[in-house]
Amino acid sequence: MYPADLVKPMREDLTSIGFQELHTVEDVEKAMELKGTTLVVVNSVCGCAAANARPGARMSLQNAKKPDNLVTVFAGVDKEATEKARDLMVPFPPSSPSMALFKDGELVHMLERHHIEGRPADMIAENLIGAYNEFC
Repeated sequence: MYPADLVKPMREDLTSIGFQELHTVEDVEKAMELKGTTLVVVNSVCGCAAANARPGARMSLQNAKKPDNLVTVFAGVDKEATEKARDLMVPFPPSSPSMALFKDGELVHMLERHHIEGRPADMIAENLIGAYNEFC
């Protein structure tokens, strides 16, 4: 587990723009019961999360169409919540960072780490925007 002081600014990258943190299995289950579209960001301390994933998620929300619900779990911190969120992303293997778009609880779009790592934030945002335009 990472120290709270270390991850606080990384959490705030998302919570400051409206993401709700999910800390427990129950939090994840409740989030998946929400109607409409839900973007789940598996946050992490890795460099590609800071350089690409979180900024890409932020940029994607400038689109006219966007998810109804924004939630996040933190890999390496909220272990059970992250495992539950990843269970909902099967058949995709666990990776962090990653992003999944759900519509009425059903997975409709997935960005795995290999879609994020080495790609600029604007390319990640474009990928998410395409999903928002199709599903939101």
